[in-house]
Amino acid sequence: MKHIKNILGTMLLTAAAVVATSCVDDTKLLFDVEKPASIAGMEYLNQYDALKTYINSSANPDFKLGIALAASDYIAGGQVTRLANSNFHEMTAGNAMKYASCVSDDGTMNFGTVENFVSAAKAGGITIYGHTLAWHAQQNNKYLNSLLKDKEMDGDPDEKIDVEDYVVDYSKDPYTFWKQAPEGVTIDVNTSEGCLEVINPTPAEQNYLVQYHTADGLPTLVGKEYKLKMMIKGSGKGRLSVGVGPWSGRAEGGFDFDTEWKEYEFAFKAVADGGHVMTQSGLFAGTIQIKYVKITHSESPAVEVEQEKVMRTCQDGPFPFYVMGCEPPVIDGCIHFVPTGDWSQFFILPGGENSLEEGNYVMYLDLKSSKDGDGVQLTMQNGWGGDAQSITVSVPIKAGSQMVRLNLPNVAGGNYDVILKPQTCDATLDLKSVRICKVVKMNSIPLTPEEKKDTLTWAMNNWVEGMMKATTGYVTAWDVVNEAISGGGDDGEGFYPLQSSASASAEDAKNNFYWQDYLGSVDYVRITVAAARKYYAENDGINPLKLFVNDYNLESDWDDNKKVKSLVHWIKKWEADGVTKIDGIGTQMHVSCYANAAIQKSKEDHIVKMFEIMAKSGKLVKISELDMGYIDENGNSVKTENMTEVQHKAMSEYYNFIVKKFFEIIPAAQQYGITQWCATDSPNSSSWRGGEPVGLWDANYNRKHVYAGFAEGLSGK
Repeated sequence: MKHIKNILGTMLLTAAAVVATSCVDDTKLLFDVEKPASIAGMEYLNQYDALKTYINSSANPDFKLGIALAASDYIAGGQVTRLANSNFHEMTAGNAMKYASCVSDDGTMNFGTVENFVSAAKAGGITIYGHTLAWHAQQNNKYLNSLLKDKEMDGDPDEKIDVEDYVVDYSKDPYTFWKQAPEGVTIDVNTSEGCLEVINPTPAEQNYLVQYHTADGLPTLVGKEYKLKMMIKGSGKGRLSVGVGPWSGRAEGGFDFDTEWKEYEFAFKAVADGGHVMTQSGLFAGTIQIKYVKITHSESPAVEVEQEKVMRTCQDGPFPFYVMGCEPPVIDGCIHFVPTGDWSQFFILPGGENSLEEGNYVMYLDLKSSKDGDGVQLTMQNGWGGDAQSITVSVPIKAGSQMVRLNLPNVAGGNYDVILKPQTCDATLDLKSVRICKVVKMNSIPLTPEEKKDTLTWAMNNWVEGMMKATTGYVTAWDVVNEAISGGGDDGEGFYPLQSSASASAEDAKNNFYWQDYLGSVDYVRITVAAARKYYAENDGINPLKLFVNDYNLESDWDDNKKVKSLVHWIKKWEADGVTKIDGIGTQMHVSCYANAAIQKSKEDHIVKMFEIMAKSGKLVKISELDMGYIDENGNSVKTENMTEVQHKAMSEYYNFIVKKFFEIIPAAQQYGITQWCATDSPNSSSWRGGEPVGLWDANYNRKHVYAGFAEGLSGK
């Protein structure tokens, strides 16, 4: 069946105003109006059928034509829903199935939109491509980083101390906060008494009729336990009601005060971040005075902890030596030193390997001595000029093996040489290792790399399990890992390494969460793949599950397709355990059509190379995100309103080229599908290619020339 689409719209004819006296909408005009050439040139698009009808189902039985859209738009059941159901087999949600869309700051997960999306898709007879399980962007960084925070050190709960997070002291601070009170009530600082003073001559009908903030801009964090402390005195006995938190939700409590100054305390758990202290006292007639308001939390007292910064053993070396005449030998893994009494006899750990921050340090020397001795000195020296810092300590020597601990206070920071001078000692020494530790005071301990990996493995499994429960086996294909490969660097084998916080820009490192930094470049994918297969099977997953690794710039000509070569290389590494199975490769093709013929030819050649590399991999292939802009001869992106008919048709030809090459190069058994990323042109306000002609339809859902090119490509013409 032909799906005729009205692309003509409403024509405003100046001449029509002359005869517009009739109220009959279908009154025949008394003269002919010639169609503009631009309209006539688009009418051929009406003859095209829905896009999915151009798929040769017998030759490509498993091929899926997809569209990306907002899940909420599809659920709404309007024009977007009809367009998707009519033209496509499958759809990808733009954001609804990503981590940050489902996981809140405290780690609770809400899959309501996902569940509604699945239900609507079932009703529409269209499948869903899952996007995405593991990615570094659009993560809930606040929650994930909270999982990695330092552990509080074990200690006696009775020994915990209160630490102030916030203080407003009305003996010196002005009152500048919000207040609401009826006429006759005063709320202000009494400078002579050094306190906030609230005077209410008569009781109000309701307590909330006299309410005011006694603190604001709190640093409190949701879920964390705090204490509110207030020093209060009244002209009589009464009750002060308090609430701590923002307007959206507060922890509620109160204090029963009397005529003496007393500090009152209210323990609470923050129900939201930040906020204020809301105070209500409308039922009390008289004067209430408040000296200060404090927010505190309890924590273990800080203790000294030694953090290893430098560790050297003779197996690392031997150490570089500077001696007169001879160099001490290394015997049984130790430097064997027989002092000669010569002043220049010493050895050194060069400072280039011993970069230390400012602070207090201790050094451990694993020594063995033939007998008790003295006269051995150790010097920590930063540089050799007049401004160099030098710390010299005596080394106690006892017979036998010992671990000598030396205090090195007030290290200014820098690259320190470690110089040992045993020349005046009359004992034979064997040095096995040197260890330098920074002494820090802390009440918490950083998680070890192993603990962080274990914690995030749990978090990944928890997230994937939640998503698989929400989709109940209906979503059978996923971007299991998205955009893992970096676009630069070398992994040591001639390929790109994975993206990481270390190689990212400062802005990306701040905004993203790189799971691979903690799970490891290999285990990152293996853990996610294993979780996907496990929880899919446990949640009614019956049909075969297809897992794709999705990335962008795989068609790049500036590095001769190095990124797709790197991706294939990494897939082999991930699958080397014989357990991990990755089914396919997704290529994000956010391309542009170039007016410059040489550039355009290069782009096309490398699209062909990309398809050839993916075909050779033996994996399923999906064009996961296809859209297109236009670049003019000057290298400028052309906005939709400035596009010419010639440029639109050039884009149509490029779409045709891409789609046809997919079917020509990728074997039928590997052709998973093609997903158009933008149904319509992008509005100027969009964060995605704003104002560009990226759609197959225009903003009013009229077909464009590229619709024809796409359809012809699907049909192989």
